[in-house]
Amino acid sequence: MHENQVPPIRFAVHGCQHGHIETFIQAMKRLGHEFIGIYDERPIPLTHETAEKHSVPLFERIESLDAADAIGCAAINVRKIEAVERCAAQGKPIMVDKPIVTTRDGLRRLERAMAMPGARIGMMLTSRYKPSIYTLRRDIAAGKFGEIVSISMRKPHRLSSDRRPAWFFDKSLHGGIAIDLLIHDFDLLRYLTGREIVDVACTMSKKLHPEHPSFYDVVTAHAVLEGGIACQLYSDWHTPARSWTWGDGRIFIVGTRGTAELRLEGDPGLAANDRNAYISITDETGYTMEQATAPALGIVEQFLRHAFAGGEAGVTHSDILRASEATIAADEKAIYIHR
Repeated sequence: MHENQVPPIRFAVHGCQHGHIETFIQAMKRLGHEFIGIYDERPIPLTHETAEKHSVPLFERIESLDAADAIGCAAINVRKIEAVERCAAQGKPIMVDKPIVTTRDGLRRLERAMAMPGARIGMMLTSRYKPSIYTLRRDIAAGKFGEIVSISMRKPHRLSSDRRPAWFFDKSLHGGIAIDLLIHDFDLLRYLTGREIVDVACTMSKKLHPEHPSFYDVVTAHAVLEGGIACQLYSDWHTPARSWTWGDGRIFIVGTRGTAELRLEGDPGLAANDRNAYISITDETGYTMEQATAPALGIVEQFLRHAFAGGEAGVTHSDILRASEATIAADEKAIYIHR
C-alpha cells in the first residue's frame, strides 16, 4: 500500500437533500469503500432515489450511522452543524457539502466542534480541485502576472425551481444566496492569493418568487484582501433553462504584468469546448490558451488520507472557518434591494 493510502472502510450519508452528495458517494465507491446506508430526518424524493440507485437502506434511526467509519453530509443547510457536532464528538471523519454553517451562532458551534479531540471535518470546496483553478494558483504564486491588483468572479446558476425542496426558499433553513453560493468564492480568494480577507460588503436583490419573501436571487459582494487587492463577486439564480451549462462561471485576474480569464465550464464557441478554458495575456507571452493540470488527488481522497493516514489536508479546519466567517460577515452586512 502506498504512503497515506486508506484501506477499505464503511461510509454512510447523514442527510441527502442536495445532489452534491453524489460527488462524495461516487468518489468513495471509486476508491473501494463500502456504502452502507442513508439517514435523513426528512427524506425528499432525492433521498429515496439515491438509496435506490446505490442499493442501500434508508435508515430509520440515526444510531444506524454509528456502524460507519466516515460520514458524508448534505442535510438541510441549517441542520448540518448537528451532524458535524455528532461526528466530532465520536471522533469520526465527516465530509459536508457547502455551506457547512449558515449563521454566526453556527460558526461558533463549528469552532467548538473542530476543537474536540480527534475532530476531522471536511467541506466540499471542490472549486479548488478544478484543473484550471489549480493551475492558475500555481501561476499566480510563480509571479506570472506580477503583483495581483484585482480579482473578479462571476458565478450564475440555474434555479430549476420545480426540483428544489421547500426548505431551499426559506432563508432560516437555507441561509440565503450569499451563504449558499459565495462560500466557494471567498474560499478561492484566499486559496489563489494566500492573502486573508480584511473587509467585505454585500448587496442582494430579488426578482423571482414573491411568494417566498426571504428568497433573494442576485448577490454582489466586494472584498478587500491583505495588500489592498480589490475583489468583486457576483452570483445569481438566473441562468436560462436552455443554457448549454448550469452556470457560465468566469474568474478574472488582473496583475501588474498580465491578466487571466478562466471560463469554468468551458466555452461553446471553442472548438474543443474545453471545460478548463484558461486564457492568459502577459507582457512576455501575449495571448495564450493555457494547458490546465489537475491536482494529484481529488478532494475526497485527500480528505480520507488526512483523516485516516496522516496525509496533508487539502482543505484545513482553518480554511473552512475563515471562508465561512467571510461569507457570514457578507450576509450580515447585506443591503437588500426590493422590487
